[in-house]
Amino acid sequence: MSGPVLFGVRHLSPAAAFHLRRALDAAQPELVLVEGPSDLNDQMKWLCHPETRFPAAIMAYTKEQPVRTILWPFAVYSPEAQAILWAHEHKVECRFMDLPSSVFLGIKPWFSPLSEEESEGEETDGSPPAPQPEEPAQATESIYRRLETLTGEDHDTFWERTFEQLEGEDFRAANNTFGRQLRAASEDDQRHMAETVVREAYMKRVITQAAASGVPEEKIFCVCGSFHVAGLEENRPMTGEEEKALPRADSCVTLMPYSYYRLSSRSGYGAGNKAPAYFELLWNSLNDGGGRQTAYRYLTHLAAAHRKAGNMVSSAEVIEAVRLADTLAAMRGSKYPALSDLRDASVTTMGHGSFSELALAAADTEIGRKIGFLPEGVARTSVQEDFYRQLKELRLEKFRTAELQRLDLDLREKLNVKSEAAALGDLRRSFFLHRLRVLGVHFATLLPSRQDGANWGEYWELRWTPEAEIEIVESALMGDSIEGAAAFALKERADSSASIAEAAAIFQDAFLCGMPAAAAHALSVLQGLSVDSAAISEVAETASRLSLVVRYGDLRRFDPAPVVPLIKQLYLRACLTLADACVCDAKAAPEVTRAMDLLNTLQLNHDFLEENRWLNLLTDISDRDDLNTRCSGFAMAILLERGRADEALLSREVARRLSPGVPADLGAGWFEGLAGKNRYALIARLSLWRQLDNYLSGLDDETFRRALVFLRRAFADFSPSEKNDIAENLGEIWGVNPQQAAEVLMNDITETEQAVLDSLDEFDFDDI
Repeated sequence: MSGPVLFGVRHLSPAAAFHLRRALDAAQPELVLVEGPSDLNDQMKWLCHPETRFPAAIMAYTKEQPVRTILWPFAVYSPEAQAILWAHEHKVECRFMDLPSSVFLGIKPWFSPLSEEESEGEETDGSPPAPQPEEPAQATESIYRRLETLTGEDHDTFWERTFEQLEGEDFRAANNTFGRQLRAASEDDQRHMAETVVREAYMKRVITQAAASGVPEEKIFCVCGSFHVAGLEENRPMTGEEEKALPRADSCVTLMPYSYYRLSSRSGYGAGNKAPAYFELLWNSLNDGGGRQTAYRYLTHLAAAHRKAGNMVSSAEVIEAVRLADTLAAMRGSKYPALSDLRDASVTTMGHGSFSELALAAADTEIGRKIGFLPEGVARTSVQEDFYRQLKELRLEKFRTAELQRLDLDLREKLNVKSEAAALGDLRRSFFLHRLRVLGVHFATLLPSRQDGANWGEYWELRWTPEAEIEIVESALMGDSIEGAAAFALKERADSSASIAEAAAIFQDAFLCGMPAAAAHALSVLQGLSVDSAAISEVAETASRLSLVVRYGDLRRFDPAPVVPLIKQLYLRACLTLADACVCDAKAAPEVTRAMDLLNTLQLNHDFLEENRWLNLLTDISDRDDLNTRCSGFAMAILLERGRADEALLSREVARRLSPGVPADLGAGWFEGLAGKNRYALIARLSLWRQLDNYLSGLDDETFRRALVFLRRAFADFSPSEKNDIAENLGEIWGVNPQQAAEVLMNDITETEQAVLDSLDEFDFDDI
């Protein structure tokens, strides 16, 4: 047969990779051309490096915003990867033959599907637009769905049962025929077909140039998707002028580890398969004695994973699963079991008829947690190099796995070590993880603090994903290192912030990142914005963030002195505007009371903030009748907590606020504010509950219903133990056994009682 060998493959097909290597052994070519970006041939040596572990991916990205990226992922069973490895092993020249990555990125905007807005902006010749059916009858995806309808199985299963079990030339002929017929039947949108034609013309040009350079045509071996075989046979090659006219984007390239989850179609990767770990089992079986071995490998791996999760699986169940899978395969026309047969058999024998029992083990066996590895020296951006260097220095390499892991940090200096780096090891880890967080790199997630009154502990969850690598690469546009990129990101955010709350959040991030220069810039922006008016909630939130820096600045080696004057300024403003803020409706009251709570904590934490001013202000808010009653009740709760209100004052306020002459919603709203703090102290005051009982007992039915709505809201977030204590108090007031009263009141609501409560929804409280 004259002309170059065109071996059509399915990406991520173990059988295609297996038969491809046999075809290469038979052909003994002088040049192997692989579908892939032709300007990235220098990356092939890293794919062949003895320390490289698949999956891995080549990623190209634009140098300017907005960043556009394009990926070429490889698994160990990718035909393209095996072609490259075969050429390396046999010392045969191997090159990529597809469009350069810079061209792919340059044409990406041209061949992306149009949005509705873009299509409206296109120039037309005045003729009516061509009809665009929502789902073209012959589109590629539609053909796959038709196959699924005809076979009763998903496309992966159809492919595995029909193609993966073929031998040698039968596989090649069937695969090429399928690609040719799929191409003939497909009528994708014009943009997609245009890109396909451009790619094939370029690949044809590379092939003809190789032949012109002296390589015999029959010694050129081309590996491409089976969809492109017909195009490479029939279409003409691209001319030099056409190649020069191709749009190009200024771009960079990197090789990155990948994961089986990201490679799976379940992550959204369109060219992936559902079960990459399973297909590796199939690949290993093909190389170790035949695809029939896959059933034994899958079922034993599944049983081991199920046992590891704490479930019982006997050897007899595994044996029965093998027999049942063989039977199902025979009934469905397979030489040996496909994945769907193995899953059905395992669910029946090991899962007792329920897939949910095997779900975790199946995910581990079919998708897997494998993440690739690349050796040192592989082409990376400076930010990537800095990331991996710090990962090693900070001893965080063990967290670069697909498994979610916890990391607890103690930021205090360790005095029992010799080096400063070791003494501040956890603090340096904290700086590093916070900088990644600021850059939007989803490697580590900060958990809520488990400490009360201290902040030397930090708690993180870490998990590595290929997406994190992409996010690190994109950070290269902001700086040459993790710290430099984080500083740029913080400055950009600070310069665009429009409120003191935004600026304070940026300042706090800079503080947590251990970046004093960035913090100083954010503080200057914050001081400039602080002269403008701001809501009390924003002022309180900002002061609270700055307070954290003052209280724990020494812990993070940060000088808090420049922050103190700004806290004093914000505190004074809050004291002057809080009373006016309490003139609000019921919807705004929770936000105001939260601000009051933050300001109270602020004053307690700092001696340089005048205490008497704050307490006098709270007393005034508590006494006034022209403010939102929830705010007044919350002010009373703070005074009680700080020991500035005695039993007599509380009793007088309860009598005044919860009296028949006061509208029910106002009285219940005041009690809701009072119950917002220091609940155990309130629960212990039996006189309070006696007064509340007397108040409710004196209400008529209509007023009682109105009050009940607010009281239900007041008690909504009480814990069960708190509600139980209140019930015991009421039992004592009513003269019944307190424990029996608690049991009765804590019982589930009956249908009749629930109907009465549901009827409260008919009230219109929009005027409150």
